[in-house]
Amino acid sequence: MDSSTVRAIQSANPLAEQVYQQLKQDIFSFRLFPGERFSETGIAQHYGVSRTPMRDALFRLLREGYLEVGFRRGWKVSEINFAQIDQLYDLRIVLETAALDKLAGTQPPHPGIDALKSVWCVAAAARESDPVLMFGMDENFHRGLVRASGNDEMLRVHDEVTERIRIVRRLDFLKPHRTSATYDEHAKMLRCIDRGKCGEAAMLLRAHITQSKLEVRKITVSMLTEARDSKLPFVS
Repeated sequence: MDSSTVRAIQSANPLAEQVYQQLKQDIFSFRLFPGERFSETGIAQHYGVSRTPMRDALFRLLREGYLEVGFRRGWKVSEINFAQIDQLYDLRIVLETAALDKLAGTQPPHPGIDALKSVWCVAAAARESDPVLMFGMDENFHRGLVRASGNDEMLRVHDEVTERIRIVRRLDFLKPHRTSATYDEHAKMLRCIDRGKCGEAAMLLRAHITQSKLEVRKITVSMLTEARDSKLPFVS
């Protein structure tokens, strides 16, 4: 389904879009836990909506791979496919290093890069420590690198990849040492770009994302449980 079709559906079904966003947030916060089952009736009652917008939202999440449905077995939150996540991290490396290759063909200063420096090239006392905020900042950093390349199609694909790995990516910042490492590594990359050393920045970027991918591989059920906000009452 292309983006124009999705926008048309969202415009025609604002309640379904609202339910869709809430359901996805509950999946990402592990309030709806991987492998848990629930019924359409129970979830519709919980959200206080009729089954029509609820079904629209559920089937959209089904198409995106976040949910499964079986005959007489109801709905189930999909298990996290770590092999697929691994491949998506590899795709991120391809996209972001390609963005740096494009930047290498242009002369600094780069306004987008300067904006990122104002966030990441800061003193230790000015650094953010909240893992939720860090998660969003990290996404913005990597998106900003791709956006600075000026390739809108590359940015669109990168946004899709980011969306698909978001469910596990935020867990990386539950570990305090990953926060400080992220600041150091982002700042080093930005300074390389500023000096026109985009090839060196690409090497650092590849190592940076590879390390994040390795951290994701360490995710366990206990970590997912720890990250869970709270269990919803309609799951079994």
